[in-house]
Amino acid sequence: MAHGSSGARGSLADPEVYENVPGHVIPIIEREFDDFDTEAGAFLAGDVPEDRFIGFRLKQGVYGQRQAERQMIRVKLPFGGINPDQLDAFAAVVERYVPLRKGHITTRQNVQLHHVPLPDAAKLIREISLTGLSSREGCGNTIRNVTGDPWAGVCDDELFDPTPYVGAYVRYFVRNEVCQLMPRKYKTAFTATDEDIAITGIHDGGFIPRIKDGRRGFEMRVGGGTSIMPRVAPTLYEFVGADDGEYLKVTEAVLRIFNRQEELRANRARARIKVLVDRIGIHAFRELVEEELRGDWVAERNFDPAPLLFIDDEAAGAPAQREAPVPAEGDRSDFERFVAANTRPQRQEGFVTVEVKVVRGDLTPEQFRGLAAIMREHSGGCARTTVQQNLVLRWVRPASLYEVWLALREIDLAGAGPRTIADVVSCPGTDSCKLGITSSMGLSAAIAERIESMAIEDPLTAAINIKMSGCPNGCGQHHIANIGFTGASIKLGNRTIPAYIPHLAGNFEGGTVAMGQRLKSRLPAKRVPEAVQRWIAHYQSERVSGETFNAFVERIGTASFEQLVSDLALPPEFSLETMSNFIDWNRNEPFAVIRGEGECAV
Repeated sequence: MAHGSSGARGSLADPEVYENVPGHVIPIIEREFDDFDTEAGAFLAGDVPEDRFIGFRLKQGVYGQRQAERQMIRVKLPFGGINPDQLDAFAAVVERYVPLRKGHITTRQNVQLHHVPLPDAAKLIREISLTGLSSREGCGNTIRNVTGDPWAGVCDDELFDPTPYVGAYVRYFVRNEVCQLMPRKYKTAFTATDEDIAITGIHDGGFIPRIKDGRRGFEMRVGGGTSIMPRVAPTLYEFVGADDGEYLKVTEAVLRIFNRQEELRANRARARIKVLVDRIGIHAFRELVEEELRGDWVAERNFDPAPLLFIDDEAAGAPAQREAPVPAEGDRSDFERFVAANTRPQRQEGFVTVEVKVVRGDLTPEQFRGLAAIMREHSGGCARTTVQQNLVLRWVRPASLYEVWLALREIDLAGAGPRTIADVVSCPGTDSCKLGITSSMGLSAAIAERIESMAIEDPLTAAINIKMSGCPNGCGQHHIANIGFTGASIKLGNRTIPAYIPHLAGNFEGGTVAMGQRLKSRLPAKRVPEAVQRWIAHYQSERVSGETFNAFVERIGTASFEQLVSDLALPPEFSLETMSNFIDWNRNEPFAVIRGEGECAV
């Protein structure tokens, strides 16, 4: 339902009011939980067919797993914003309903909870809603979580903080009838600066702040994405207004066009707006948008973002100045390394941000609660998740850093070096996903362990990023990594080996998005860490002074990288000595490709 028309919206406490605190961006409608209870009960009783129920639960952010009768619940965190009460809420529901006792930060700044029995799903989403958390439209053919720059509002070089406009965008389109059953999902990112931390180039829709004639607005990009047809989003308009709601109006025009593309619905793998933009070109697509904007529907809408803006004065709740505690006697090198690698000054004098490195994005109940306590005491309750599966604490006083580090160390989250070579990014893979081919989480742990054993000190090598996905869909963003891997398999007689296809020299940093070059190699999963080590050694020994990894790959080409791992790519004959190659990481049984019907476009 579009805003400006009648209908209930708002929080559980007051269905007509938006609460402008992190995590309270999406209005909660309590009757939706009652409807979910009713519909789930009818499905479990056999009174509702599965195809109808799947579409219903996906809009509530409840996604089927490869494990029978288990669900993944995807909780949306617009722009990654989260507060301490919500971290505590995650801890409580993880303990109560999640068998593996962990929550997972995704590459889209969500928190996912896996292996939840269907009868518990409605209880879980109802309980988290009490703190403002919502899974509404976390799945399905909807506008997914709207991601953002976790340093928006506190970084030096932004023209303005886009956060209020992100909130308005979310509130305008959630439950909007235009985007409830599109041909496929639509992913949006708002970044803060031209550094493009939010990676707008790989999104269906992307927004970069611009100022024109004293007016706030955005450069608007449309048609990016990874998966089987990776594309960098071209610019649709150099400027769309912010305060007049033009960015909302143009987005709705784009969605209305997308929603009418019946030919896209026929092929789920190609049912993305990037396919349409790629086929007709951005100029022809812009003409479609211009024509759509002349439609009668424009006069029926209220695009004024003012009532929907997310206005949160974080500075008002920031911690007061304090004396720095005297550190304990002894070696301070770990602390100093942490400060150098994990903190950066805010543009507001006297404050810093602290990026918490969350290994593989996984948090236990104890870590959720520990982070909540740290936020309450040291960051004014302000934090945001990141697309690198980490967490950024905002408004921290430099004098508090030692205490913050000690508290993080107590919950095993004091690791130095977020967004470095040791901070490996991965999707869940076959741990839960129906579409997964390989255990990308298992490989992630193995590569991180190998990297740690190498004790890398060289800054250029440490700057390499590694990402992996358990299938070609690219949720782990392997296309844009310096070293990326996508899950695959190797057939050897009547046996199958878990494997990965490497990609080199992708990029997402510095405002430039580039897709990596796919190597003509297919590596058994158990040999991938060795391949990574060889490639790193090759780079370190053969590069010229100051040469980055991507520049090195571009200069010498990919053939030498393929040659370096040619022996690793040779599939082994099955024997007792080679048996481990036929078993995936974190598994005990022989590997087999088992892919279910994905629900990304149901």
